[in-house]
Amino acid sequence: MTIRVLLADDQALLRGTFKMLFDSADDMETVGEAENGREAVDLCEELRPDVVLMDIRMPEMDGLDATRLISESEDLAGVKVLILTTFEDDEHVAEALRAGASGFLGKGVRPDVLLEAVRTVAAGEALLSPVATRALISRFLAQPELYPAVVQERLQYLTPRERDVMCLVALGLSNEDIAERLFVSPLTAKTHVNRAMTKLAARDRAQLVVMAYQCGLVSPAVEPAAGPQA
Repeated sequence: MTIRVLLADDQALLRGTFKMLFDSADDMETVGEAENGREAVDLCEELRPDVVLMDIRMPEMDGLDATRLISESEDLAGVKVLILTTFEDDEHVAEALRAGASGFLGKGVRPDVLLEAVRTVAAGEALLSPVATRALISRFLAQPELYPAVVQERLQYLTPRERDVMCLVALGLSNEDIAERLFVSPLTAKTHVNRAMTKLAARDRAQLVVMAYQCGLVSPAVEPAAGPQA
């Protein structure tokens, strides 16, 4: 399948550069360009891209508000947003994930890393740069906010293994890393992640991270015990 990408950035030169990059990939194509958040939302409704490469600072409507409108629209449930910005601070990372972004990268990223990031997000996985992950953790520890009571209630339906896996996802571990930590196969780790997402009604892995921190389930200083478990 070809991944259909929408570019949202107020700098025409950057859009042109990104377009050449994506159109040169065998599995991607650029289906549209937006110079502000409002136009990005309108084009999403018209074109139904797989992934929106979204800048934060744009005129008329910024990328965060545009991301929020896209993620809240039932008609755009299949559209994933990857934030690409120069602002990798804790405030922007936290707001982007709350708004519904599936990934967050800095604009200094290498072209090959960006292409792989789009593939990752299109596949339904979450992606955060190391800088963004540290900023996210710092933000939620400094200003913890409880998730709605309905999410707190749903936590009780997670099995002990699913809670362990959710904690490890929140610490930035991949399915392969989780499998090694818990002595299971990567497929089993992925299954536990997917079940936790389903039970909590999380859009994707990124929202699972947000829920873990805001529900107080995990902090960087406390990791779940690893080891064989039935």
